[in-house]
Amino acid sequence: MRRPLILLALALPLAACGRMGDLEPREGASLPVAPYGASEPLSAEELLELDPQAAPERSVELRRESEEREDDPFDLPPEG
Repeated sequence: MRRPLILLALALPLAACGRMGDLEPREGASLPVAPYGASEPLSAEELLELDPQAAPERSVELRRESEEREDDPFDLPPEG
């Protein structure tokens, strides 16, 4: 009974230490330089956006209804 209370007592301060607010660089640091051809550096939010290659969209539609599978000649029973 004591162990869950101790774990809760240790986890509660960790859960409360998250800071909500705008992202800013640390003191003395700056955002990366502007990409080649850009007139101004990207904002923190723009730097956090994933490019399409990092998070591609699904290009194959999933089966929405159960369908009969075609016969697979490589689906062999185990040897034994």
